[in-house]
Amino acid sequence: MIVSIYKPKGITSYDVIRMLKKKYPGKKIGHGGTLDPLAEGVLVVGIGREGTRQLHTVLKGTNKTYIATIELGKTSETDDAEGPITQMIQPYDIPSLEDIQSVLSTFEGSILQIPPQYSAVKIDGVPAYKRARRGEQFTLKPKQVTINSIRLLKYEFPVISFKVVSGSGVYIRSLARDIGVKLKTGAYVTSLVRTAVGSYDQNEAIHI
Repeated sequence: MIVSIYKPKGITSYDVIRMLKKKYPGKKIGHGGTLDPLAEGVLVVGIGREGTRQLHTVLKGTNKTYIATIELGKTSETDDAEGPITQMIQPYDIPSLEDIQSVLSTFEGSILQIPPQYSAVKIDGVPAYKRARRGEQFTLKPKQVTINSIRLLKYEFPVISFKVVSGSGVYIRSLARDIGVKLKTGAYVTSLVRTAVGSYDQNEAIHI
């Protein structure tokens, strides 16, 4: 069976799997589309051999919807609130509403995106976040990803909230970082909610 779980903030996606393994001992359980510990929202889970086998087919080509809040004027080593966070040194121009809308629109469509240094992308079999925590120097290659739409929800400097509909493989943390680069202010994610994965919506998700 395939179910939609609402992952709360503060735990990993695999923590959700561990909880389900206690409820379904001996069952094979997997999930599609990892959520960072500081993110919350819809996590699609396959339970049992048939469920885990169907996950790839069910999720192939599905779009994901996020509500993101980012803060300008600062950067983060992890591109989110986990930090460490560095204050940008002024002077820099405080972006206008038009500046924000113009920059957001440049990320719609097919774009090249470099994953965060603290991500699960593997380099010679080792996740990037493990190498980053060891203090290793490395470069991640840009990936072609698709952002279907970005809609500004609210802007009151230094905070921007927006809704993103994207294809698979998009890192919202990277999007925040790149928005900060284009605005010349720096930026990082302070809050992230995945509200839908394809037809799996947060309103129907099971809370654990």
